[in-house]
Amino acid sequence: MRRNRSVAALLLAGLALAVVAALGGTGLLESLTGRPTPAASSSAAPGQAAPGSAAAPANRSGLPAIRESELPAEARQTLAAIRAGGPYRYGQDDKAFGNFERILPRQDSGYYREYTVPTPGESDRGARRIVAGSGGEKYYTQDHYDSFKFIAEGS
Repeated sequence: MRRNRSVAALLLAGLALAVVAALGGTGLLESLTGRPTPAASSSAAPGQAAPGSAAAPANRSGLPAIRESELPAEARQTLAAIRAGGPYRYGQDDKAFGNFERILPRQDSGYYREYTVPTPGESDRGARRIVAGSGGEKYYTQDHYDSFKFIAEGS
């Protein structure tokens, strides 16, 4: 009887370790503990791929794409500021984007951040924005979130 308890306790401990390892690999452990797991930690700025990752994120959104070189000059300048981690021209930049329109792929709250793309001749922030996901993907809107295009960076 005592041996059966020892085996059961050992199996239960192994199962608990497997669950913790699985949660840590998916980021669920981070959401439960509030602390980043080593795999989830990165020195990359929000909306920017981790250093050393050469590949730009793939367009998994199903949205049309726009090449970075086809963006207006102001949008390319905003991309440069995002990559540098700032500074940003407007106080509302680098703030959470709610995706209330549900055009971008659904993600947890805080996943997306928005940045103003200045519009020449506008006295306010205008309608143009870049929205960056924490996975590195970026989207451009010229009509204040009515539509988006995935930015194919480096092209």
